[in-house]
This record gives sequence, C-alpha cells and structure tokens, in this order.
Amino acid sequence: MTARSPRFTESTQGRLRRLNLATSLPPVVFAAVILVYTDADTWWHLVVLAPGAVAGVVAFERWTANDLARVALPCLVVAGVVWPLGVLVTGSPNAYWGFCAVGSLAMREVRRHRKLALAGLFTYVAVVGAARLLVQRDDIGHVLVTYVLIPTVLTIVVTVFTIVGERFFDLIRELEQTRERAAELAVIRERVRFASDLHDIQGHTLHVVKLKIALAQRLLLRDTARAEKELRETYALVSDTIAQTKELAYAQRRLNLTAEIENAKNLFEAAGIRVRVTREAEVDARANELLGQVLRETTTNILRHAQATQVHITLSESSITIVNDGVTATTPPELRGLAALRQRVAGDGGELTVEQQQGRFRTAATFPAVRASAERSDGR
Repeated sequence: MTARSPRFTESTQGRLRRLNLATSLPPVVFAAVILVYTDADTWWHLVVLAPGAVAGVVAFERWTANDLARVALPCLVVAGVVWPLGVLVTGSPNAYWGFCAVGSLAMREVRRHRKLALAGLFTYVAVVGAARLLVQRDDIGHVLVTYVLIPTVLTIVVTVFTIVGERFFDLIRELEQTRERAAELAVIRERVRFASDLHDIQGHTLHVVKLKIALAQRLLLRDTARAEKELRETYALVSDTIAQTKELAYAQRRLNLTAEIENAKNLFEAAGIRVRVTREAEVDARANELLGQVLRETTTNILRHAQATQVHITLSESSITIVNDGVTATTPPELRGLAALRQRVAGDGGELTVEQQQGRFRTAATFPAVRASAERSDGR
C-alpha cells in the first residue's frame, strides 16, 4: 500500500478521538472534581488526592490524541502513589480513581503479557485497598466493601469497557484500510485498462503503418498512384490514431465492432489475405465494444506473427471467433495483449480462449451472461 492509507486511517481515528474528547472529557473532569471534593476534608487532603485525579485526566486527554505512550508511565506512577496515600493517610476510598483510569487506558500500550498486566492492575487495587485494615480494624466488613470490593470491581469494569472501546477503534482502522486497499486496487485496474487500450491503439496502428509504408516503397517506382493512395491512408490512419489517443485520455473512446470488422477486412486485403465474415446473429450491444477490442488485437497479432493467407471471422449474438492459417511455430506465441484482454473479458463475465492446431490459430471470445440475459428477455 502507499503511504496514503495510514494517513487516511489516522485522520479518521483522529476525528473519532476528538469527538470522544469533546463528549467524554467534560464528564471525566467533573467526576474527578466530585470525587476529590467528596474525599478531601482538609486542604492537605486536596494536595494528596489532586495529583491522582490530574493524572487520570491527563492520561485520558492523551489517549484521545493517540499519544498515551509518552505519558502513561509517569501518570501511572503518580496515580499509583496517590492510591495508598488515600487508603492509609487521608482515608479516601475514591483515591483509586486516577490509578484505575490510567491503568485501564495503559493496557492499550501493553503488547506482551497483557493478561499478566491486567492481573497485576486488579491485584494492586485490591491489595492496597485491603491495607486499610492496618489503620481501621473496627469495621472489617465496611473496609472490605468500600476499599477492596468496590474499587476492584469498578476497575475491572472500566478496564473491560476501555479494551472494548479500543477494539472499536481497531475495527474502524481495519475498515478504513480495507476501503483504501479497494480504492488502490480500483486505481491499479484502471491503469491496466488504460495501458491495454493504449496498447491496442498504438501497437495496432504502428504495425499497420509499417506494413503500408513497406508496401508504398515497393509500389513507388512501378505504381505511383497506388503508392500515393497507401501513403494517404497511412496519413489518415495516423491522424485517426491521434484522435483516438485523445479520446482515450479523456475517457471518451468507444470501439464499434462494425467499424473494426471493416478495418480488419481492409488491412487483411491490403496484406493479400482473404477474409470471410459470417454473421450468425446481431451482436448484443453490451458485448459490442469488448468484441471489437478482441478483433482489433487479433488482427494485429495475425499481421505481426502469422504468415496467413486466409482469415475467417464468425459473429454470434454474444461471441466472436477468428480463425487464421499460416501458423508456423510449433507452440503458441506469447501474446501479451490478448493475455491482458482475457482479464478484461473475464471481468465482464465472459471468456477468451486461444487455440493452435494443425497450422491454424483460433481466437474466441464469448459472453454467456449476455446470451442468458437475452434468452430470459425472449422468454418474457
């Protein structure tokens, strides 16, 4: 993938995190203030408890900015010190809040031994809470509920929800990456299509121009009029190619199968090749352009690779078959243009096949989907 995918995904995650910041930070700050205010009986209680609340708020803000790793450890240390001070010194059962917030968010940064880290987080909250029994032994049940059970359970709940929330962001990232990959693949397919069309235009024309110029050279001394005619046709062909290239660049190019058949006949006849065209049915408009491309590419291949003396073109409603003789090679040549065109035909639900047998080469493109659709329409 290109570098755009991470940036695009990060932008989406950034918007989600900013939304989270705008909607969730005010309640978090409000909760921190209320908890500190509830537990602080004197000004020095405030001094002891406030750093833990601040650490939790800072960690949450940095988490929304996807920058928690830089402050996770300092915030965890500060909040981890405030919790035992709150238990043993100020008697604040809510002093765990900062450590709970920072610890649950910091689990995102733990790549290895996460289960062990979770167990350590919950154990620390419970053990420190139980240390309250060292200074308050008159009501063990109250201490266990207020300082151990409630802080531990709430820490577990907050951590679970935080991990689930992070998983949501992971899913968003994966979704955006998938969409970006799909967009990149679409661009690649379009580039391949453009290159294939450009090959069809330029390769076909250049080879025909080469043949016509060679013919004009042979005719120049013995048949000046015919040589002049060939040169005029060459000029017109080059002009038409320039126009087609412009149309391709502006996505306006459309092939016409009838025009391609006439063009192929003229080219074959100019090269001394007999041509026979058999129309079994009118070609479906949906297959017209691709069948025209198959004919154009095959015409170029015959003129370039075969010593053909005759060509037979057969058209049906949704297929074209071109058979030529003059094949001298024992194995089929590597026809890159047809290989690329095969993928395009397959992409439209059709099939392109090439066969070489007994000195003949057969190229066939068929669109069964088009034929089936037409049959269903006739049935209705």
